[in-house]
Amino acid sequence: MPKISNKGKQMPESPIRKLVPYADIAKKNGNKVYHLNIGQPDIKTPEVALNAVKNADIKVLEYSHSAGFESYRIKLSQYYKSHGLPIDVADIIITTGGSEALLFAMGSTMDVGDEIIIPEPFYANYNGFSVASGVNVVPVISTIEDGFALPPIAAFEKLITPKTKAILICNPGNPTGYLYSQEEIQQLAAMVKKHDLFLIADEVYREFIYDSKDKHYSVMNVPGIEENAIMIDSVSKRYSMCGARIGCIISKNKEVMAAAMKFAQARLSPPTYEQIASEAALETPQSYFDEVIEEYKERRDILISELQKIEGVKVGTPKGAFYCIAQLPVTNADDFAQWMLESYNLNGETVMVAPAAGFYSTPNVGLNEVRIAYVLKKEDLVRSVHILKAALKAYNLK
Repeated sequence: MPKISNKGKQMPESPIRKLVPYADIAKKNGNKVYHLNIGQPDIKTPEVALNAVKNADIKVLEYSHSAGFESYRIKLSQYYKSHGLPIDVADIIITTGGSEALLFAMGSTMDVGDEIIIPEPFYANYNGFSVASGVNVVPVISTIEDGFALPPIAAFEKLITPKTKAILICNPGNPTGYLYSQEEIQQLAAMVKKHDLFLIADEVYREFIYDSKDKHYSVMNVPGIEENAIMIDSVSKRYSMCGARIGCIISKNKEVMAAAMKFAQARLSPPTYEQIASEAALETPQSYFDEVIEEYKERRDILISELQKIEGVKVGTPKGAFYCIAQLPVTNADDFAQWMLESYNLNGETVMVAPAAGFYSTPNVGLNEVRIAYVLKKEDLVRSVHILKAALKAYNLK
C-alpha cells in the first residue's frame, strides 16, 4: 500500500472540528447542541454584500487578476487609510481567506527547517500552516494567570536562533481575546528590528474591541519596521462572511510582495463572486459595526459573568475578538468535551467546546482548558453555561 507523507502524518487535527462526529451523533439522538466551539458569527451578513452577488450580471465566470480585482484593492486601500492605516494598493494581494495569506507569508519569508516564534495558546491552524510550509513552530508560553499578556521580550530572545525568521501574533487574539497594548507592539517591533526578523500580525479581529479605553495598534502603524511588517486580514469576521473565503496579505516590503505574487499566480486567482461580495461589503454603514460590537460586548460580559459563578472555573475578561480561554476543574478537557457530547445531556441539551490543548504546540499544556466562542444569542450563552456547570458536577462525580 502506498504510504502518506511525513507532512500528512504531522498535520495536526483541528481542536475546533475534531469533535464534530460526536456532535452529529448527539443531534441524531435527539439532543440540542449549543456550539461554543467555533467562531462562526450568527450576525447577519450585510445586505449590500449579498445583493451584489444576487445582482451580478456575469455572462462568463472568468479568472480575476492573481492579486485580486484592482477595483477591490483600490477600495480596500481607501478603507484602510480611512482607519489610519497607511496601506497602498501595491501593498495588497487578495487571497483565498486569511489562511492562504498566512501560507503566502510563510512561503515568502521562510525556507524548510526555518523557525517561527508564536506566543501560545494560538490559533490552532498556525500549526497546520507551519507543517504545510515545512516550518518549525517555536512556542513562547503566555498564561491565564497574567491574562495571556505578551511574554517578556527576554523570553522571545532566548528562543532566537540563526533559523528564526519571524514572530507571529494574532491581535486581538484567537483563542484568548487578548489585545496587545501599544507598548507591547512597540517592544515586538524593536525586537524584530534588532534581530532582522519579520513580524507577521494576524489582525482579522481588529474591529472587535469592546472597551472605550482600549485601542487596536496595527503593525502597519509602527514607524521603522516597514520592511519587517506583514499584516494578515480577512472579511470572515468583520462582515460575518466566513464562507466567502476572502482575505489578504499586506506588506510594504516589495520583495515579500513579489514572492507572494508568485504564490498567488501559482494558485491562479481568488474566487470571483466572493470578491464581488467583499468589495460591496466595504459600503457597509458604520451603524452595522456599532450594533455588532455592542452585541458582542454584551455577550462577552454575560458569558464571563456566568462562567465566574462556577466553582473551580478560572477565566479572564477578553478585550477583543469573540473568544475566551476558560480553565475547568477537570484534568482532561478533551475527555470532558467528548463525554458531554457522547454521554451527557440536561433535558435533551448539551454543549460543544473546543479543548484548548490543541491551541498549544508545547506538549501537555492547556490540558484543563477550553476555548469558548461567544457567537450565540445571550440567552443561549446563559443556558450553555448552566448546562456546562451541571455537566462539570456530573463528570466529576462519575
